[in-house]
Amino acid sequence: MVENRPFLTVLSHLVVLLGIAITVLPIWITFVASTHPIEAIMDGTIPMWPGDRLLENYRTVLGAGVEDAGGIPVGIMLMNSLIMALSITLGKIAISLIAAFAIVYFSFPFRMTCFWIIFVTLMLPVEVRIMPTFQVVADLGMLNSYAGLSLPLIASATATFLFRQFFLTVPEELAEAARIDGAGPWKFFVDILLPLSRTNVAALFVILFIYGWNQYLWPLLITTDESFYTVVMGIQRMVQAAESLPLWNLVMATTMLAMVPPVIVVVAMQKLFVKGLVETEK
Repeated sequence: MVENRPFLTVLSHLVVLLGIAITVLPIWITFVASTHPIEAIMDGTIPMWPGDRLLENYRTVLGAGVEDAGGIPVGIMLMNSLIMALSITLGKIAISLIAAFAIVYFSFPFRMTCFWIIFVTLMLPVEVRIMPTFQVVADLGMLNSYAGLSLPLIASATATFLFRQFFLTVPEELAEAARIDGAGPWKFFVDILLPLSRTNVAALFVILFIYGWNQYLWPLLITTDESFYTVVMGIQRMVQAAESLPLWNLVMATTMLAMVPPVIVVVAMQKLFVKGLVETEK
């Protein structure tokens, strides 16, 4: 067994390097394609090294936009996606925290029934109830608005369940000590439960932000005003150009820009994200 350790070490390193290569290669090809003129991509070969159109291509998509995609600058679409993702993420976390707090620490009729009703909504994602949800949003006049983009996606049974399970592990002595010190429910929630939930909130923030950022079907359904297009919708419109071939170099530049915010969130919250998945702070 001892003699096989060097071999196993080398093998594990090779597997890791292979996994990194498989992950990085498509991103590298996308970046390289975003730095070339369209002719270099349409001639049947795939460039493997960056070209000389980096600044020009990125300046085009960020400034003037792509005509076949409505001419909307990618910067506006990135802002729309950011507003939508942050609204969904912060809304889901806030509502789930309060709902879980009420279910665990307050006694009221049909408490567990309310919890299981919330949990059952996991079987009803927005794609399943998309038509009645669209009708409600339309009746409330929220088409082509940030509220319409985010509000129907805010409720989260998963986050409520996770926070409830965490709150159940918090020692009852903490709540009793807070009551003895004269702390009300809100003070106990803000001063004790929220700090203890920090890593869980961070882990959910990363997951929910990526979920909100990658939304496609719902924004496509409720937005007809091009000023509310998200970056995922923009990429789809660039690829499905009506009267011409897609400008793949500009599509790839937009794709690279669309990856930047989720990567920043993951990198910035990596330590808390890992802690929130593997351990709890008590």
